[in-house]
Amino acid sequence: MRILLVEDDTLLADSIREGLEKGGFAVDRLNAAEPAVSALGLTHYDLAIVDIGLPGMSGLDLIRRLRQRNILVPVLILTARDGLDDRISGLDLGADDYMVKPFLLPELLARLRALIRRSRSSASSELTAGTIRLDLARRVATANGESLELTGREWEILQQLMLAMPNVVNKQKMAESLSEWENEITANAVEIYVSRLRSKIQGGGIEIRTIRGIGYRLDEL
Repeated sequence: MRILLVEDDTLLADSIREGLEKGGFAVDRLNAAEPAVSALGLTHYDLAIVDIGLPGMSGLDLIRRLRQRNILVPVLILTARDGLDDRISGLDLGADDYMVKPFLLPELLARLRALIRRSRSSASSELTAGTIRLDLARRVATANGESLELTGREWEILQQLMLAMPNVVNKQKMAESLSEWENEITANAVEIYVSRLRSKIQGGGIEIRTIRGIGYRLDEL
């Protein structure tokens, strides 16, 4: 499970990242809201943790921008502000939960797991693009109604692309999400998996387009 942490306090961010990684999460960290908007639009994250008091654009403005763009990633506000007005504003703008610093790591981990479970249970168990269908519950892929044989990594890449449509998935982030603890996947390896996947989905009404210098986007034909 991959999380984007938007926190400008370096020491606190490092501490949170360490705790989350020990809890089984992969964590990317940004110290400002502006690049977070782009990151959340380009890359599939399971959840975002957002501070309110960020330099430049505030965390509340970040949440507003995400929801205006229909980016529905679950958001947990983690802030020192404990006023009722701040809580109400954050939740009304589209945040899914609100925690006040200082906090206990076990509670943060529990809330993250709950938010991700809630998000996944409310999402459709089937993804569709062109004539390609992914049954997420049964982990079955079909094209034109016929079984589509995918390897585990091909499945993950196609799922990421379908979840991100019409946005671009960053190739390096894709490589990181496919990597295992002792088996790191390179960007070059991703290119090979994508090439194989392209051949398997031909005739399925979709195309994986390479966005030079960034990554890949799935388009319907």
